[in-house]
Amino acid sequence: MKKTLTRIGGWLARRNPFVLIGIAVVATLVAVAGGSAAMEYTMTEAFCTSCHEMRNNVYAEYGGSIHDTNRTGVRAICPDCHVPREPVDKWIRKVQAVGELYQHFVVGKIDTKEKFREHRAELARNVWTRMKLTDSRECRHCHTADKMSSDLQTETAQARHEKGREEGLTCIDCHFGIAHNEPKGITPADIVVKQKL
Repeated sequence: MKKTLTRIGGWLARRNPFVLIGIAVVATLVAVAGGSAAMEYTMTEAFCTSCHEMRNNVYAEYGGSIHDTNRTGVRAICPDCHVPREPVDKWIRKVQAVGELYQHFVVGKIDTKEKFREHRAELARNVWTRMKLTDSRECRHCHTADKMSSDLQTETAQARHEKGREEGLTCIDCHFGIAHNEPKGITPADIVVKQKL
């Protein structure tokens, strides 16, 4: 192996610097295109439901929910709620997800329905904590407060939204268990986070 690397190094040293720059540019373009393609594929519903843990648990619950089927025909899929759209935040979330894949493939932490149920509260806590830290950023991509029509809300909903704003609540504090079953023994209100400044 050392001999091969030495040969490659010698070959590169004898080349015109423009050839080396060209190789670097092509390699960079291939890496960026490959990374972008991989990112787009991992943002599909097919990818998110490709493992049985997601397909048989949370995706099964999502079916028929208001985010799956509704009067407007606007459908939210997994990444719409669970992955930021901002490029840097999206990459950070994808890197975090690698740890979740490790738990899936190597540890087998949630590879059965029973194990999934056992860890459900912890999984929900992780998602809710992320959402609280970002002021429910993913919700706000589709649900914009200043575009909501209070006239179409009940008086109770109007009062609760006003109270939530006054108390500094975020969407997930009240609107949880909409697309997935609620875990027993915990709600987002139980989670206290320090908001990013």
